[in-house]
Amino acid sequence: MTAQKGKDLLLKLFDPAANAGAGDYVNVGGFRSNNFTINGENIDITSKDSNGFREILAGAGIRSISASGSGVFMSDDALKQVNAAVLSGAVENWQIIAPGMGTYEGPFALSSLEMSGEHNGEMTYTISLESAGAVTFTAA
Repeated sequence: MTAQKGKDLLLKLFDPAANAGAGDYVNVGGFRSNNFTINGENIDITSKDSNGFREILAGAGIRSISASGSGVFMSDDALKQVNAAVLSGAVENWQIIAPGMGTYEGPFALSSLEMSGEHNGEMTYTISLESAGAVTFTAA
């Protein structure tokens, strides 16, 4: 894979009111930085018969994805939708677009929302997401 622009790593939230009420994924804000992590928990099945090497049970364990982003909200609607999701504890559908790789899509819980601002600057935010079900991957 060749080098990719960091600005192309995107977090998008499904908005049922977008696209003339048909629904669509939209950026929640102007991201300045974002990241995501894929975790895979292994199940250790090492025994006395393992000849001194660790053995892992294939296909077992828990996979999870964590994502976060920070930046500037570009619309009041995006701010309201993210705020409602964190206050309600609702699980929403999100997309994580990894440039040159593809798109991860599925249910995520918005685990935190932080907002801050200086008196002579813009209001910024940081959000954190945790996967809350099966996440699909579509290659680019």
